Amino acid sequence: MLQPYAQVSAYRTKDGSEIRELMHPAVHGNQQQSLAEARVPAGGRTLLHRHLHTEELYHITAGTGHMTLGQEHFPVQPGDTVCIPPGTPHCIAATGPGELRLLCCCAPAYSHADTELLEAE
Repeated sequence: MLQPYAQVSAYRTKDGSEIRELMHPAVHGNQQQSLAEARVPAGGRTLLHRHLHTEELYHITAGTGHMTLGQEHFPVQPGDTVCIPPGTPHCIAATGPGELRLLCCCAPAYSHADTELLEAE
């Protein structure tokens, strides 16, 4: 199944990032996971949040950032991949001069209902 990038509209998630769902069961018919591209503008960051049931993988494709993963804090750059276990508080900030872009794979698929914000907007 092909999903052309130009046909995917972006939206804002509860954590404040701009997301393009590249593949999601609710739209494309796949069954076990979702794949999205997230963008965080230069100087921006997502809100601290967690997913109670979903395991996420973040793969950084452009820009530089700073990841908070539970009690850990570390820089990220293109080529880095981060595993976020279910229930783990996390957020990511764009620290470079340009936007931070990453691929986000979720299993089970991303759901707003599974996202719990841990700080106010």
